[in-house]
Amino acid sequence: MKQIYTKTGDEGLTSLREGVRVAKDDPRIETNGQIDQLNACLGVVRSMLGDDEENRDLIHAVQRELMTVMSHLATPDGSENPRELHAAEITSQLERAIDQANFQGGFVVPGGGSQLSAFVHLARTQARTVERCLWSLNREHPVGSAVLVMMNRLSDYLFVLSNEKE
Repeated sequence: MKQIYTKTGDEGLTSLREGVRVAKDDPRIETNGQIDQLNACLGVVRSMLGDDEENRDLIHAVQRELMTVMSHLATPDGSENPRELHAAEITSQLERAIDQANFQGGFVVPGGGSQLSAFVHLARTQARTVERCLWSLNREHPVGSAVLVMMNRLSDYLFVLSNEKE
């Protein structure tokens, strides 16, 4: 069995790609932690969607892209990441889903409808947190406009989805 702990982070440092050591509260690490939390929230939503294959597939595509974004954020400045970003394509898919939704508009109090809707709202608020972290990170370490736009559209999509599942 592979050992899960390395003890290399016991002093408050962790590694970016290529072994570059940074503080555990480095903005890249913090942002990746927020993305990881969003990905977990999306996993709960996806698991609850039942027969809604279209939204399940889209959320799964978003989750995979979030993993790629995390890989890019963990790549030291000046280094190349071999994983290709598809944020623009994901944004287009999110926009199509929003445009096709039967959105009635208006804000709702989360938890007033279905459990699924409440979890989608949780994912939506986490997507907003990630978006803010990415904008902050972008000041020091360029993130890329396609990723920033994708995050904004993701929270819009989740808002529409939460209303649909209410």
